Amino acid sequence: MIDTPSSKQPIVAHLLEMRNRLLQCIVVIFIIFLGLFAYSNELYIYISEPLTIHLPATSSMIATDVTSPFLTPFKLALVLSVFAAMPFILYQIWAFVAPGLYQREKKIVVPLFLSSVALFYGGMAFAYHIVFPLIFTFFTSVSPEGVLVMTDIRSYLDFILKLFFAFGLSFEIPIAIVILSWMGLVNPTQLAKRRPYVFVICFVLGMLLTPPDIISQTLLAIPMWLLFELGIAFSKIIKPESIEKSAAS
Repeated sequence: MIDTPSSKQPIVAHLLEMRNRLLQCIVVIFIIFLGLFAYSNELYIYISEPLTIHLPATSSMIATDVTSPFLTPFKLALVLSVFAAMPFILYQIWAFVAPGLYQREKKIVVPLFLSSVALFYGGMAFAYHIVFPLIFTFFTSVSPEGVLVMTDIRSYLDFILKLFFAFGLSFEIPIAIVILSWMGLVNPTQLAKRRPYVFVICFVLGMLLTPPDIISQTLLAIPMWLLFELGIAFSKIIKPESIEKSAAS
């Protein structure tokens, strides 16, 4: 059997299918949100523990806006719903593009999708369990004498969501390298020779993606560099698409 994509569909059919899959994703996110919203306050307490356990006994988190006590847990529950629905969302993306892929392409896309989800969740877990305790210990310990640390709940949520996205996306580096290498756009051997430049770039990105403190910058830059090395190692195992096509012809 010839290894060819499925027959072409009219553009309208593709748009209808995309709309249906997008609606399914929205419905799943909404259902998860309904379940999480009932526990939104408890979720916020859990997500704020890395900071609150380091606050003085006479201090607490505060809400400087009238709507913050409601909207901040609401926002947290909504974002967590999107994170929780990510496997389903990625599956819908896979199901949409799969008919247009060759069989050899499907063999690599499925592991890459699964790995990307695991790495994104891994980046968030790394941020929560490793990075947050270190940076909040530092921030709360360097406040000037006479200054009581009382963080606004909305500012804290925006701060940690930025770090969650930064670490979640940075953990996707091996996937990006493998895809680019498999497509023949980059050479793993040539990338390996540029380690010094990549090391500097990782610290520059760490500076841009994290708050202005050396701890969080370093804790993002070092994993990015290690993940870069992991991506090179895996990309050397997977043959580029051009080689596979040559072998098949």
